[in-house]
This record gives sequence, structure tokens and C-alpha cells, in this order.
Amino acid sequence: MNSRLLAIARIAFGLLVIAALAFQISVLTDQGVFNPTRFFAFFTVLSNLFAAGVLIEGGRRQLIGAAPVPDMVRGAAVVYMTVTYLVFAVLLSDLQEQLQTNVVWVDTVLHRLMPVVVVVDWLIDPPRRPIAFRPALIWLAYPLVWTAFTLLRGAIDGWYPYPFLNPANGGYGVVALYAVAILVGFIAVTWAVATVGSALRTRRAD
Repeated sequence: MNSRLLAIARIAFGLLVIAALAFQISVLTDQGVFNPTRFFAFFTVLSNLFAAGVLIEGGRRQLIGAAPVPDMVRGAAVVYMTVTYLVFAVLLSDLQEQLQTNVVWVDTVLHRLMPVVVVVDWLIDPPRRPIAFRPALIWLAYPLVWTAFTLLRGAIDGWYPYPFLNPANGGYGVVALYAVAILVGFIAVTWAVATVGSALRTRRAD
């Protein structure tokens, strides 16, 4: 793919995320229900912001001929957005109102479009060096910290961004089962992203 075209596409999709979040915030504000400490506590929102930043910065660096965004940073964005899509599809697709992404096009951008965008970006521009699975496990640090913080916050103020993390829905045993299942999913996605990226990089080098 043409480097300049890829750079422009990256920036455009990154800005689309910013526009979608800004529009959703404006809708929630008009409804009198916008709470920034809750809105920005959703894994979906944080992951989309991270992915948008990676895309925009990656595109900017391409356009000026600077060093690219590190592959480990790009890979992290792919993992987070892929898991965002999978968890939404399996557990949350009927809960847009609770997730505060009740505007249809915003929901589509954050939960459906952007996960595909970052995966395609990884496939057409694979890492410059192979990424081993074990080092890639560092990508799990953020979701683990986010989960711990979310559970601690919920225990203090009673608010949880997602119902499967709320012990009121079956107790902490059920929460633990969901958390472990999602962690296994993160590990599997991490392996797939690292392995596929490395394979594509090796093939391109050949």
C-alpha cells in the first residue's frame, strides 16, 4: 500500500474516533448524564483513545519521514481493540444504553469498525522485527491494572462499567470466572497478534 495513502488513512481513522467520542460526550451532556470519571473508565473508550493516538502519531511520523511508532505499541493497540470487539460481541451487544454508546454510528465506530481497522493496519504493515510471544505478554499489564482498579473502585462507590464485573450479578465467584475467561482471551489474542505479525514480517522480508 502506498505509504502516503496509509498515513492519511491512519490519521483519518484516528480522528474519526475522536469525533465519535466528542459527539457521544455532547449527547450525554445534553441529556444531563455525562460523568467524565465514568465515561473514561470504560475499557472501550480508553482502548479506542489509545488506538486513535497510535494511528494519528503513526500517520504523522510517516508523512514527515520520522521513525515509526514502535511495533510493541502498535501491537498493544491491536490486542486491546480485538478483545474490545470480542467482549462486546459476546457479552455486551445488547447493552449500548448502559455502555453510554447509545448513538448508533458511535457504537459502530468504537465497537465494530475500529477493531477491524487496527487489525488490517497490522496485517498490511506488519512489525519490522519478529515479536516473540513471551515479551508480548507485557501487553497484558494494562488490562490487568484496569481490572484491578475497576474492581477496587466498584467496591468503594458501587459503580462498575460492565455487568460481568459487578459482584451484585452472582457474586465475586462469577466475576472471577469472567475475569479469568477474558484473561485467557487476552493471552490467546496476544499470541495470535504476535505470531501473525511476525510471520507476515518474515514473509515480506523474504
